[in-house]
Amino acid sequence: MTTNSLTLNFSAMELSNIVTVLIITVFVFLVLLILGVRKSYKLKAENERLSKENTDKDEDKAYEDFTEGHLY
Repeated sequence: MTTNSLTLNFSAMELSNIVTVLIITVFVFLVLLILGVRKSYKLKAENERLSKENTDKDEDKAYEDFTEGHLY
């Protein structure tokens, strides 16, 4: 049997190996995507909490000039 370089002859074994590798690769990237989205939501929630905490402190405390004691 002669094979032309333009035709691809895959056996069932080779095809199942390729599919298995692709499924594992997709699974790994899906896990990384889920972890990234989870981390993004956690950071967004922490940012909102810190922003609210910062605005609460700013309302309670008047601005103090801290440069008076420094010699530049």
